[in-house]
Amino acid sequence: MKERIGFVGLGAMGHGMAKNIVEKGWPLTVLAHRRREAAEDLKQRGASEASSPRALAEASDIVVLCVTGSPQVEALIQGGDGFAAAGKPLLIVDCSTSDPASTTRLAAELAARRIALIDAPLSRTPTDAWAGTLDVMVGGDPGAVARARPLLETFAGRIVETGPVGTGHTMKLLNNFISMGYAALYSEALMIGAKAGLSTKVFDSVIRDGRMDCPFYRTFFKYVLERDREAHRFTLANALKDVTYLASFAQALGVANPVGATVRNSFAQAVASGGGQDYVPMLSDYVARWNEAPTVGG
Repeated sequence: MKERIGFVGLGAMGHGMAKNIVEKGWPLTVLAHRRREAAEDLKQRGASEASSPRALAEASDIVVLCVTGSPQVEALIQGGDGFAAAGKPLLIVDCSTSDPASTTRLAAELAARRIALIDAPLSRTPTDAWAGTLDVMVGGDPGAVARARPLLETFAGRIVETGPVGTGHTMKLLNNFISMGYAALYSEALMIGAKAGLSTKVFDSVIRDGRMDCPFYRTFFKYVLERDREAHRFTLANALKDVTYLASFAQALGVANPVGATVRNSFAQAVASGGGQDYVPMLSDYVARWNEAPTVGG
C-alpha cells in the first residue's frame, strides 16, 4: 500500500509534480495558496485538500515542499499551525531551492521530534515537471532517501544522490550559479554583438550546434529569437534569491566568489529596475537597455 502524500507549492513546477503523484496512484492531499486553479485541477484528478499545514501533516506520511525558499519552508514546518505541530512521525521532502545552512539546522532540530527531513531540489523546466522527467538532487539519511525514492520516481527521470542532508541544496545552488552565469554571459555577449552590428541570428548560427550549445542555451534563445515568454519560466527575482543564497554560503565557507558576485549584480540590477517577475531570458533585454543597444530580438 502506498504511503499518503502531502504536497505544498502548486506553482509552475509543483502542479506538474503533484499531477504525476496522484495519477500514479499515490493518495495525495494538497495545500493551496494563490493558485486555486491548480488545486481544483488536482482535486478533479483525485486529490484531497487540507486547510492548514498541520492538517496536511495529520493526513500524510510524507510531505513534499516545492516553495520559494528557506523562509517559507521554515514557516510551514515550525509555525504555530505548522507540520511539526501535528506531533507525529513524518518524512519531509524539500524540493525547494533552500539555504543549505537552514536545511541542515532544521534536519537536526526535527530529528528529535521523529521528523526526518531530506533535501531534493529540482532541475529542468515546468514542461519536464508535467511530463515526469525532472532531474532531482537528493541529500539525506540513506534510509529516508530510500523511502522517498519511489515517490521521487513519479516526477523524476533522473535522481542523483548527493550525500548527507544539505548536499542536495548545495548542489542545486551550484547548478543555478552555473546556469544564471550563462544567462548573464549570453546577455552581455548579445549586447556587445548588437552594439557592433552583429544580428542575433548570426550570433545564434555560430553558437547553435557548436561546442557551447546546451539545453539551457536553447530555452534562453527560444525567448531571444521567438520572443516566447513561456520558454523558461523562472523569474529574475528567484534567480537573484538563488545566487544570493550562494553568496551567503560562500561567505560561510570563507571562500572568494568573485564571479558569483558579478552574476548576482546583473540580476540585482534587473530586479531593482522593476523586472523581478520577468523571466530569466529577459535579462538580455535589460542589459541591452542599460547599454542603449539595439533590441536583442530575432
